[in-house]
Amino acid sequence: MKKTLLAVLSLIAGLSAAQAQTITGAGATFPAPIYSKWFVEYSAAHPGIQINYQPIGSGGGIQQVTNGIVDFGASDMPMKDDQLASAKVKVIHIPTVLGAVVPVFNVTGVSDLRFSPDVLADIYLGKINMWNDPRIAKDNPGVQLPAQKIIVVHRSDGSGTTFIWTDYLSKVSGAWKSGPGANTSVSWPTGVGGKGNEGVAAQVRQFPGAIGYVELIYALQNHISFGAIRNAAGTWLKASIEGVTAAAATAKIPSDYRVSITNAPGPNAYPISSFTYLLIPAHPADMNKEKVIKDMLSWIVKSGEDQASSLSYAPLPQNLADRVLKTIYGLQ
Repeated sequence: MKKTLLAVLSLIAGLSAAQAQTITGAGATFPAPIYSKWFVEYSAAHPGIQINYQPIGSGGGIQQVTNGIVDFGASDMPMKDDQLASAKVKVIHIPTVLGAVVPVFNVTGVSDLRFSPDVLADIYLGKINMWNDPRIAKDNPGVQLPAQKIIVVHRSDGSGTTFIWTDYLSKVSGAWKSGPGANTSVSWPTGVGGKGNEGVAAQVRQFPGAIGYVELIYALQNHISFGAIRNAAGTWLKASIEGVTAAAATAKIPSDYRVSITNAPGPNAYPISSFTYLLIPAHPADMNKEKVIKDMLSWIVKSGEDQASSLSYAPLPQNLADRVLKTIYGLQ
């Protein structure tokens, strides 16, 4: 009887050890607010499962997952072919939500501004350096623009938000495309750096005359003014869930999901929109972790997407969500 009891207790302990898992991830700050919410709720619904996510920037997330340091990475920039080829593990892109990058500003006496694409590019190129510049005034008739120096704020870390921003600028400005170009890190012609979306938001709030770029939720949570942008169809738009959804509507999404939707066509498409991705190793060494990750991903698509709009992200369109679930179930 005693031996039987010990055997049962040993079996229960073994099962508990198998069920208890800590999953580590790192990467993009762009989706960090929704990921934090998801991972806490998933862990609460699955006792013994702990998801530890560090928002260190997309560049760091790509580096850590491709070197096998974390169980999953996160990036707003789809990995490039050479990055995939040189990775120590095969990496699968799983789109999770869509979001908007917005131009935030701190201009004395001004709470609403419009930015044409060429003006945004030239501000970041250092060609426009005063808020009362005639080109900014032309986009904003009736607005009393101060004779205030523009302080450009950009990311100091490798950032998917930077990729989205510079990818857009490369599409609307030949000078930007042939100069800094599009990447998670670029050689900035001017400005000061902030770490993470939080760092850029803090810099813009701190310095009168500042302009920066952050994911929409960071502008809303920090109560920072953000501007409207003239899209490819000529419509002035401020970022919204509807505008991000419209930007994705015309996209041809390949089987590996790596796609850019900046400067999308259509009158209702917000022009600086993007998918964000979880980067999943295809063949993890720990089979128990693989089961947890697959279950977590399917939970995100089935249960988490409904929560996206509460934090100003756009959920995956249903037809795409169905495709993503098939990819998740096929992970091995």
